[in-house]
Amino acid sequence: MRLSAEIRHAVRSLSRAANQRRLQWCRNSVRNVHTQGVQSGTVGYSNYRSSLWSYAVLEAGMTGLGLISWPLGPRTSVQSEEQPIKYADRTTMLEGVQAIADVLGPDAVTMDEDDIDMHSYTEVSTSHCATRPVAVVRPKNTEEVSSIARICSEYKIPMIPFGGGSSVEGHFTAPYSGLSIDFSQMNQIVAFHEDDMDVVVQPGVNWMDLNREIKDSGLFLPMDPSPTALIGGMVATNCSGTNAVRYGTMKDWVINLTVVLADGSIIKTRHRARKSSAGYNLTGLFTGSEGTLGMITEITLKLAPIPEKQSVAVATFQSIREAVACASKIIRQGIPIAALELMDEVQMQVLNRNGGAGGRMWREEPTLLLKFAGTSQSIDADIGRVQRIIPEEGGKSFEFARTEAEKGNLWAARKEAVWAMLAQRPEGTQLWSTDVAVPLSRTPEIIDLSKKECEGLGLFSSILGHVRDGNFHQAVVYDPSSPTQTQIVQECVRKMVHKAVEMEGTVSGEHGIGLGKKECLLEELGLETVALMRTFKRSLDPKIALISWWGAIYNVPYFC
Repeated sequence: MRLSAEIRHAVRSLSRAANQRRLQWCRNSVRNVHTQGVQSGTVGYSNYRSSLWSYAVLEAGMTGLGLISWPLGPRTSVQSEEQPIKYADRTTMLEGVQAIADVLGPDAVTMDEDDIDMHSYTEVSTSHCATRPVAVVRPKNTEEVSSIARICSEYKIPMIPFGGGSSVEGHFTAPYSGLSIDFSQMNQIVAFHEDDMDVVVQPGVNWMDLNREIKDSGLFLPMDPSPTALIGGMVATNCSGTNAVRYGTMKDWVINLTVVLADGSIIKTRHRARKSSAGYNLTGLFTGSEGTLGMITEITLKLAPIPEKQSVAVATFQSIREAVACASKIIRQGIPIAALELMDEVQMQVLNRNGGAGGRMWREEPTLLLKFAGTSQSIDADIGRVQRIIPEEGGKSFEFARTEAEKGNLWAARKEAVWAMLAQRPEGTQLWSTDVAVPLSRTPEIIDLSKKECEGLGLFSSILGHVRDGNFHQAVVYDPSSPTQTQIVQECVRKMVHKAVEMEGTVSGEHGIGLGKKECLLEELGLETVALMRTFKRSLDPKIALISWWGAIYNVPYFC
């Protein structure tokens, strides 16, 4: 990591000409060491390796930034990065839209202003652009998506896939205009294989609708994101939710994908077997790619048995640190918790100001919400073990659900938290919601730092955390019409992101990168890794037609 930091500093500090001279020095050094070694009969491996490594890494970093082209061998995909990305003008885009309407039918395409606005903006995201798509198209199957992609490729129209519209990081913004491709009409369950415990769905299927549809089989998809989330977007962002502590993230439940590439080609990542070691893991490549590598049009998902019984418990603490320490002890003792959520005292205050949740008012203290799943006997045993741990770690109160009604009432605090925050914000203000994830042991530290930072700047904020994953969300209320407040909250979020990276964490635990955090990729992953990602992108989408925020990443600052 030290070497990467030095390269970033060098690239920032030196002019293009100076960088070229430095690179030439590295090349000459490699040649000289090699020549001396040949003449003397010994290559001098240590010196040669050192010179070659310095040259290779500097070259990779500079190439990743588009400052040089690859001098060794043909690298056409990387060389093309030096060419500016060119998209069609509005007139040409509209000609392409008409060509799409001719193929799909006029009802599939709309230029209604309200519809375009809905596909350009959401109040749950703070990442927006002044530009908008020229039109919205709603395909119904893979072949129609392929036709759209072929026409957009021909006319050089950026494509912006749109799912449930619940992104908080600006995934469906259109910085270069283009065409919004709305997958809501691709909402069919294609095949349900009950005996195989899997299901094939289109991307526009809502995860809650799917679970209701297959409930009688005793199976379910165990993800638990926003109620409005569609499965295509869940795969594209590798989402998780409250159940991740037991069931993992979306990538753990995807068997295969059908994907339309930027040029209209259709691929299937693998067959339906539960495991495969045949070829590259293309399913994993597209899962979490946020629509930048291809458009997902069909998904085969694993399913899990619905637990025989579930229960919920709530515990309160004097401090966030005590709550996280308690959660850590529960996990280390191997208690199979189904969900383990953290809410700070501010979030509990917000719930009460909004009239409570689950028909009750709440203690305004740092709170752990725990979900148990299994047989009646196993749940009783697990609750008993947790009940003994809570006071040992400074817990002030503990209660658990004894009936189905009580279970719903207790868990309501978690399900209604975000909506209560939205409802209680002052008129004219907006909610800036962001997330990071760090190693579990660093969770209380980063939460404390983030809370103190907001308080010191006079910002009102609350904390929600998937504490088992070291993943937490901070929601900050601010006035977007005030440049000063906007700058303050941006700086607050940047500091939280920087701190997460310093702690060996990630800038996004489950929201994805989108437009909102594209600059942060460099800080977390480094120049070499981002350069490799660009190579993947250029190989699959040489015109940078998919998710046009990727077009902007070539000019991002070196640190977010």
